Amino acid sequence: MSILARCEVGAPTGDLTRPRSLATAILRLIWDEENISRAEIARRLDVSRSTVSEIVDGLLETGLIAEAGVGASSGGRRPIVLSFQYEAFALLGVDVGASHISVVVTDLRGRVRAWERRPFDVHADADGARALVQTLCDACLASVDLSLSPLLGIGVALPSPMDPLHPERVSRIALKRWDGVHGFESLSDRYGVPLLLDNDANLGALAEHWWGAARGLSNFTYIKIATGIGAGHFIDGRIFRGAGGVAGEIGHVTVDVHGNPCACGNRGCLTTYVGRPEMLARVRELLPAYPNSVLHRGDVSMAALELAANARDPLASRVVQEAAEHLGTVVASLLNLMNPSAVILGGSLCRLRDRVLVPVREAVMRRTFVSAVASSEILTSALGDRAIAIGASTMVLESVLADPRGRLSLLSST
Repeated sequence: MSILARCEVGAPTGDLTRPRSLATAILRLIWDEENISRAEIARRLDVSRSTVSEIVDGLLETGLIAEAGVGASSGGRRPIVLSFQYEAFALLGVDVGASHISVVVTDLRGRVRAWERRPFDVHADADGARALVQTLCDACLASVDLSLSPLLGIGVALPSPMDPLHPERVSRIALKRWDGVHGFESLSDRYGVPLLLDNDANLGALAEHWWGAARGLSNFTYIKIATGIGAGHFIDGRIFRGAGGVAGEIGHVTVDVHGNPCACGNRGCLTTYVGRPEMLARVRELLPAYPNSVLHRGDVSMAALELAANARDPLASRVVQEAAEHLGTVVASLLNLMNPSAVILGGSLCRLRDRVLVPVREAVMRRTFVSAVASSEILTSALGDRAIAIGASTMVLESVLADPRGRLSLLSST
């Protein structure tokens, strides 16, 4: 069971309890291969065919797999092929950002079936954010046929550290007007499915690991660059949370001890140079020095900044360059400390791609050991704006693959 699960998960019953780890390995192998026989599973996992058949019989009852006809024979009776039923269930993923809310419905292969996104001041209006999440969930679920693919669970990504011992809590610093609680328990009651929650950057990392730029990587960092800055670390194939669930708060690494005050109480944090509000404030500060900038036209926004930077506007280029250099300084420290295989940059700023990547890489080259750089890549997200919402639904998928009968028995009891 995920340590961030709101709902209790019932113990698996039947054949899957002997042993659960083997059942999980069998289910994951079928998920990976799409179609595979019992005999091939026994060969791959080096267990007896009778044990595989016993566990597979229990897995068939979940509806996650099915017998899909006969396969080719290498001699003797042709084997029955087992197929993973990727469209048998739906997963709901919610991305609660600082200035937007996104909801996605995926199948069990991470394929997007519905998508909704709305701008919203999440920091200022907790009740409004919760209401909008429910509205967007309803809209997404209305566009898929739940009679064919019942909803299996909900994952929610929040812009806050999550304490594994107190999953109902959120940071009073990260979400000042939320009274220290997320308040999304009603989603589980409304839809009758389990609810899982985690930090948004962790789930961005999870999505990239399963479906995106970090596929096949066991050690990497995903950095979300938006209103704030956060990081999700994968170490040895698992999300690293730290002792209290706050690992990854890279936005509060000090860049300048004499810098501007940060909401966390420190000075000169990375967020005070690279966060959306700070970058827009920098644009306004420099506008008088760039009378010909296109940013004099209309409101100053991140969308306008991105367009102007792509058009090589001098002011926009300077602001993006400065932010990227500050980010590169912190990424260099990360490489020196942890030596990940890759650092993946996500969030709105990374739509600028080379405008951000080039100065980040240059800053990294100046500030790291050669060996640390040589073994690491710096990339942009392969999943874009949908990464974190997809990561939230993937969290549910991961939980189901680890304990299928537990998750499905919980559904049948609600």
